[in-house]
Amino acid sequence: MESPGRLAELLDERAYLADDGLATAAFLALRMGRPLLLEGEAGVGKTELARTLAAVLGAPLIRLQCYEGLDASQALYDWDFARQLLHLKAAEAGGITDAARLEGEVYDRRFLIARPLLKAIETQPAVLLIDEVDRADVEFEAILLEVLSDFAISVPELGTIRAERPPVVVLTSNRTREVHDALKRRCLYHWLEHPSFEREVAILRRRLPACSESLAEQVAKATARLRETDLIKPPGIAETLDWTEALLTLGARELDPDVAAATLGALLKHREDHEAVLGNGFFGDLRR
Repeated sequence: MESPGRLAELLDERAYLADDGLATAAFLALRMGRPLLLEGEAGVGKTELARTLAAVLGAPLIRLQCYEGLDASQALYDWDFARQLLHLKAAEAGGITDAARLEGEVYDRRFLIARPLLKAIETQPAVLLIDEVDRADVEFEAILLEVLSDFAISVPELGTIRAERPPVVVLTSNRTREVHDALKRRCLYHWLEHPSFEREVAILRRRLPACSESLAEQVAKATARLRETDLIKPPGIAETLDWTEALLTLGARELDPDVAAATLGALLKHREDHEAVLGNGFFGDLRR
């Protein structure tokens, strides 16, 4: 891949329309072998970029979904205790009593369960998506920092497992809290904005071929206006696509106010936002 422009073309072939800034950030992450940290509002295409990169590279996508309480055993590896116990029982039934031999057999690689981080290190090539890293506890970032620095994981019973070819790493954050500077320093960084009106229309037409030009423009105009209002969760491109698909499912060719209001649940996911939009007569002048 010789340039950001070429990467943008390959992403475009898979219906992901990246602007110059995002294409350049992703290109540099690939060429420099650095993790890419994407921040932005929910639904702007952060996770989808990782999926599309995996398709472009012909590599499996390995996803670590972060959440509060995520620990090393859920992210790195764990031992399959049930299988280990069965092995010990089988050995006992077979008359094997050598403790050292049994210990060596029990802590064999075949009993090790690879969680996403270890799986990504052992898989070549691979795209590792560490999704919503801001939802994990701050302490978990120390684990990530160590893994992303060396692309190696130490298993006391087996030794250190290193990546022959480091995975492409994409981290996403909705910025519910600040990611620690130490982790940010390890990554290249890009902030994803909501798409421009023209780009949003292009995305709708590309991802939903049945969507007419006029409907795409009306939907993009409406969502752009909603993002300027005081909502709990302004709609991202993911919600815009869902809304447009709902409209098309009902046979809409234009953005009729009644149909728009009836399908609002595909676009806004908070009761307060529904009440605010419907209460101020937002859909009464969609075509203005």
